Amino acid sequence: MIKAGIIGATGYAGGELVRLLANHREAEIVWYGSRSYIDKKYHEVYQNMFRIVEDVCRDDNLEELAQQVDVIFTATPQGFLAGILTEEILSKVKIVDLSADYRIKDVKVYEQWYGIQHKSPQFIPEAVYGLCEVNRDQITLSTRLVANPGCYTTCSILTVYPLVKEGLIDVNTLIIDAKSGTSGAGRGAKVPNLFCEVNENIKAYGVAGHRHTPEIEEQLGCAGNCKVMINFTPHLVPMNRGILVTEYAKLKRRDDGELPSWEDIRAAYDKYYAGEKFVRVLERNLCPETKWVEGSNYVDINFVIDERTGRVILMGVLDNLVKGAAGQAVQNMNLLFGLKESEGLELVPSFP
Repeated sequence: MIKAGIIGATGYAGGELVRLLANHREAEIVWYGSRSYIDKKYHEVYQNMFRIVEDVCRDDNLEELAQQVDVIFTATPQGFLAGILTEEILSKVKIVDLSADYRIKDVKVYEQWYGIQHKSPQFIPEAVYGLCEVNRDQITLSTRLVANPGCYTTCSILTVYPLVKEGLIDVNTLIIDAKSGTSGAGRGAKVPNLFCEVNENIKAYGVAGHRHTPEIEEQLGCAGNCKVMINFTPHLVPMNRGILVTEYAKLKRRDDGELPSWEDIRAAYDKYYAGEKFVRVLERNLCPETKWVEGSNYVDINFVIDERTGRVILMGVLDNLVKGAAGQAVQNMNLLFGLKESEGLELVPSFP
């Protein structure tokens, strides 16, 4: 049985990790780390865990935790893990980090976009970007540190990845319009996230400067073996869970001068995702909807070719707390320990 510890167990992503691992047949949580609720029973914070979790919340002492568990999940703000991670800790335990501390390989880019100094850049080269459908072969029994991608980036990258990989689009014409439910902003009390501020409203934020932009660019650059520059604009919508991305890009013409056909595009998706458990490419003319992935680890994707403009319009949806955070983290844990990748994640989407 894998012993797991969670730092940040009372945030939304941490709470989702607890929910998923409670039903995992090969893992058990032995440390519920929460600086805000030390010595308080976990089910007093999340009453859905009443008579399910009897443990109390503990502190965030990573050094002590590393001696007691096999894997640590850090569902913490940017800079937390980077500020305390040491070689001694990594020599004892595997870490799946849900923050952005080790996602971006260029430390200068990280510091520029996040506005903080990276305190442990020496661990960046070994950190594996944990987008399982893309980097599965790199997440092995010997891997010590996984940088778990976030919700916007997971949905944005997976939706377009096959077309970049196959050279079917001009990636530098890519525009990503993304929308997220309010749980993506975390559980902290903030005026912009109050009910009266969010309800009956939709707004863009981080326009032309959202910090997930360089992460998406870096990963798509790796896929296309080229430098990538995109427009990424996120929006906040009044729902609890869900990410919807709509992406637009100019298609590259084939050797015969014609645009790629629907069959060409579909073949690219099938090449990379036909065998993927958690990526569902929908039937023709079906638009992905967030309600059909809620509570699950699935990503639903589809596309439409606009022959009038020579563009392809891509659509992707996921649950930001599952595949966009905790579910992907469990998926990474399964790979780290050689388990069935879908263990603990066989979740049928809930509706209504």
